[in-house]
Amino acid sequence: MNFNQFGLDPCILAGVKASGFTSPTPIQNQAIPKVLAGRDVLGLAQTGTGKTAAFVLPMLQRLRVGKLRTVRALIIAPTRELAEQIHQTIVVLGKKTKIRSVTVYGGVGKGPQINALKRGVEVVVACPGRLLDLMGSHAIDLSNVEYLVLDEADRMCDMGFLPDIRRILKQLPNDRQTLFFSATMPDDIRELVDTILKKPVTVQIGMIAPAETVDHALYPVPNNLKTMLVIKMMQQMATGRVLIFTRTKYRARNLANKLDRGGFRAAALQGNMSQNQRVKAMDGFREGKYDILVATDIAARGIDVSQISHVINFDMPDTVDAYTHRIGRTGRAEESGDAFTFMTPDDTSMVRDIERLLGQSLEKRSLPDFNYGDFDPLHPSRSSTPEKKKSSGRVRQQARLKQNDYRGSNTTNRTRSQRRSRPSNNRV
Repeated sequence: MNFNQFGLDPCILAGVKASGFTSPTPIQNQAIPKVLAGRDVLGLAQTGTGKTAAFVLPMLQRLRVGKLRTVRALIIAPTRELAEQIHQTIVVLGKKTKIRSVTVYGGVGKGPQINALKRGVEVVVACPGRLLDLMGSHAIDLSNVEYLVLDEADRMCDMGFLPDIRRILKQLPNDRQTLFFSATMPDDIRELVDTILKKPVTVQIGMIAPAETVDHALYPVPNNLKTMLVIKMMQQMATGRVLIFTRTKYRARNLANKLDRGGFRAAALQGNMSQNQRVKAMDGFREGKYDILVATDIAARGIDVSQISHVINFDMPDTVDAYTHRIGRTGRAEESGDAFTFMTPDDTSMVRDIERLLGQSLEKRSLPDFNYGDFDPLHPSRSSTPEKKKSSGRVRQQARLKQNDYRGSNTTNRTRSQRRSRPSNNRV
C-alpha cells in the first residue's frame, strides 16, 4: 500500500516523497479517506502514530482549489512546539503547492505574525491564547474557515484551555469540517466532542499502550550514579537521536551541561528558557546539531522529531500516562526504538504500574564495565545503596537523639522529684 491509493494531487504526492514517507500508517489509512469524503472525524490516537499527516494531507488536497490568501483552515494546538512542528509538516508536504501557513502563539512578538496574516495565508496553526488576542484586536479574519483541526485536545483540557476553545469556536462558521484528535477522552472532552462534531467517524489507533516496535528495559541504579551511568551508556551504545527525560528543570540543565563537557552534542529543553532558546534547542536537535536533548515533561510537550532512536528516563515518570507520552517519541511510524528507564529502589511501585500497562515484565539490565560499587543492579532490593546508608544513618541518629531525650527527660524528672522530696530547712 502507498499514498497513491488516496487520489492525492501529484504536487502533494511530491511532498510526500520529499518527506520520505513510503507507506501510510494505520491512522492515515483509516482517517484520510474519511476526511477526503468531507466527514467530521474523531481520532483517538497517541503521539507518534502519524496523525499529523492524517489531517494535513487531506487539508492540502481540499485547499488546492478555491480562494487563495484567505484563512480557510485553522489548526489549534496546545503548545508552541507542537504548532511549529505541524507548520513544518505543512511546509514540507505542501512545498509544491501554493498554500501558505503561519504559526500564531505567545511568547514572541505579534508583529511578524500580523504581517504574515496581512500578506495572506490559507492555514493558521495557533495556540489558543495568542489566537484570542489577535481575534480581539481584529488582526485575523476567521469568517471563511471551512476546515478546523483540534490536536491533542486532552492536553488542552489539562492546561486549562477549554474555555478559550469554546470562545474561539463561537466565532467560527458553523458550516465547516471538524477534525478532533485526542489520546484520551475525559468527560469534558467528550462533552465538547458531542457539541462540535456532526455525525463523526471515529478512528482509534494505538491509544493505550506504547508502540510495539519499542524495546523497553530497566537499568537499576542509585541516584548518585545516574549521571555517570548515562555518560557511560552514551559512550558504549550506538545511538541516533537521544531524548532524555528528567524530573526537574535544574537536572535537565545540569545533565545537558555535563554531557556537553563530556564531548557530547547535547542541549537542554526546560521551562525557564526563553522562546528563542527553546526554538534554537529544538531546531538544533531536529537538524542534527545536537544528538541529545535533555528535557522535562512540560517543556517536551509537542516534541515531534522523527527518528529518535532512544528515549531514556533519567528520572522515573510520575504517572503511567507520562511514561506513555515520553516513550511515544520513539518507535514511530513502525520504526524500532529503545526506551530505557533508570530505576532506583524507591521506584518499584511505578514499575509495577508500567508493567501492568505493557502487559509484560520489564527486563532489568546492567551496563558492562560500569562500576556500580556495592549496588547490585540485577538485585537492587538486596543492595546497600548510599540512599539506604544515609537513611539508616538518619534512623540511628534519630534513635540516639530520642534515647538522649528520654534520658534527659528522666534526669530532669528525677531532679524535680528529688527537689520535691527534700525535707524543708525552714525552722519552726
